[in-house]
Amino acid sequence: MGGTEDARPIVRAVNVAKAFHHLEVLKGIDLEVYPGEVVCLLGPSGSGKTTFLRCINMLETIDGGRIFVDGVLMGFDDSGPHLRHLSDSAKSAQRREIGMVFQRFNLFPHMTVLENIIEAPLQVRGVARDAAIARARDLLSMVGLSDKEENYPSQLSGGQQQRVAIARALAMDPKLMLFDEPTSALDPELVGEVLRVMRDLAEQGMTMIVVTHEIAFARDVADRVVFMDGGVIVEQGPARDIITHPREERTRQFLARILSDQAE
Repeated sequence: MGGTEDARPIVRAVNVAKAFHHLEVLKGIDLEVYPGEVVCLLGPSGSGKTTFLRCINMLETIDGGRIFVDGVLMGFDDSGPHLRHLSDSAKSAQRREIGMVFQRFNLFPHMTVLENIIEAPLQVRGVARDAAIARARDLLSMVGLSDKEENYPSQLSGGQQQRVAIARALAMDPKLMLFDEPTSALDPELVGEVLRVMRDLAEQGMTMIVVTHEIAFARDVADRVVFMDGGVIVEQGPARDIITHPREERTRQFLARILSDQAE
């Protein structure tokens, strides 16, 4: 885990703004994430965490600022005198470099586990079928589901479906993985199996931005915690420092409430 600031950031957000129907959701977000770094975004509902994640992946279009992934401006072309939106196909090409795992698993219900994982490498990257299958089986082994490749999503638990969703995202060999509260839709006893896979990814050096309320995971796995509230970054720093000794009162109140809820 942990990038060095000598490297070029994988993600660089500069003064990012986003509004929905005149409601400002992001109010000038500046953030850099370095290769191999795990950054957890914490904050109350409505603080802008998920919106920011979706802006990185261009599922939402920013209203101001810039987002760069591996030095490439996302969603726009700034080569001419005026900034212009990229075409949908150009955005899709940029999005190939980013894996995203959602709260809901979004697996294709009519496809087997193996078919779900190989679909994008075959259709988007043009990978040979045998190579895609070999890679998918390696990933299923990594997430502990080697025996489920012929199952359909409806035959899996929520935790198993989420692990397949992670394998599917990794099948595209992304430079960056985004996780939007990947355990929030799971029964409590299934949360650990998904977090274990994410811990393994972190140990392997995958660059990850994780929106989560799993404070123990953030403390133990993240290099850095970013606390957001009201569309701004309130504070950020080394994970254990922020979680153990937050500087800002808003951060202290949030963590106290979450830790109290999780202790019940």
